[in-house]
Amino acid sequence: LVVPGVGAFAACMAGLRQVHGEKIIAERVAAGRPVLGVCVGMQILFARGVEFGVETAGCDQWPGVVSRLDAPVIPHMGWNVVDAAPGSTLFAGMAADTRFYFVHSYAAQHWEGRPEALVTRATHQVPFLAAVEDGPLAATQFHPEKSGDAGARLLSNWVEAL
Repeated sequence: LVVPGVGAFAACMAGLRQVHGEKIIAERVAAGRPVLGVCVGMQILFARGVEFGVETAGCDQWPGVVSRLDAPVIPHMGWNVVDAAPGSTLFAGMAADTRFYFVHSYAAQHWEGRPEALVTRATHQVPFLAAVEDGPLAATQFHPEKSGDAGARLLSNWVEAL
């Protein structure tokens, strides 16, 4: 299951709840079936998001909050490198200077989840979570589908690990 996301946290959760998507995600993860979140699809996996002064409950697969990046230029839009977690499946075979395409103003900035999860970070004035690999649940803050060959490689790595 791929959970895409474009737009705001609250709107994404409202649409997801209309089709009981948060329950589908929870059931898949509980059964050990793979789920990949992308951009807002990553953000909604956290317990809550705060956008435009509104706090919204997320899918609560991971503890923590998604909040606005404290950077002089928002949104963070363009190509950026990531600091891939050692042993990452998603980033296997990629050079440290590989760039991915980001477009976001909000992100999870602290990891409060399981210590054995693989957490990849990036920086846009402040560090934030660029990707997480946690058992059957994985997610990227950047858009692999807009990241050219690097994104195709990441998606291929994810599919090959299924």
